[in-house]
Amino acid sequence: MKETIFNYLLSVKEEKGAGYIVLIDPDKNSEKKLEEKISKINQSGVDAIFVGGSLILDNNCEKRVAMIKSLSELPVIFFPGGISQLNKHYDAMLFISILSGRNPHYLIGEQVVAAPIVKDLGIEVIPTGYLIVDGGSNSSVQFMSGSNPIPIEKPDILIAHALAAQYLGKKLVYLESGSGAKNPIPNQLVEAVNNYIDIPIIVGGGVRTPESAYEKVQSGASFIVTGTVIEDDNTNIIKEFADAIHRS
Repeated sequence: MKETIFNYLLSVKEEKGAGYIVLIDPDKNSEKKLEEKISKINQSGVDAIFVGGSLILDNNCEKRVAMIKSLSELPVIFFPGGISQLNKHYDAMLFISILSGRNPHYLIGEQVVAAPIVKDLGIEVIPTGYLIVDGGSNSSVQFMSGSNPIPIEKPDILIAHALAAQYLGKKLVYLESGSGAKNPIPNQLVEAVNNYIDIPIIVGGGVRTPESAYEKVQSGASFIVTGTVIEDDNTNIIKEFADAIHRS
């Protein structure tokens, strides 16, 4: 029986303690820059690649995803920013509902439109509850989805949403403070959610140092996602993140 991408992620968590996922925005990378970045990722201990962004400003998304897939030695997973980014080149996708917001379009509307296309393309889906947490700045996903973030001083609200995600049958809970967030999600919030739910937690947004990533894993995160920080020319930073996350 063919291993699913979700089972692969679970095996990474089991074997390494936690997984490291790099997020690539297909709108921000020239082909040459992509080639260099994927080469670094392949050699640096990363476990999977997320591809997606809140807004695409040209018509080259599918071409870039195909390029990422052709160069990557890792699973390429769609991190949906909108149905326009959906294509056949992904190994799997996070089938996301923004449960922290009250905008029905991103709770169920976009998902209904996407579902028949996903079925036709044969892409593996990983049902994911997406919770936007206040990262100290207005993130793109917050603005584009029309969702108010959960305040960091309200852990009970975050816990209740995470539990609802689990009870709705989601396989993952994604705690997101937004790309380029001023502040990552506090460790105590990650720990609080981990104490209440039984499904893996992804943490992304504002995680700028390997030590911060390590602390998130120690607090209960199963997967750490970085995006903006790897845009720097520091060739060692990806491996440093991978080593910190896996040493847990």
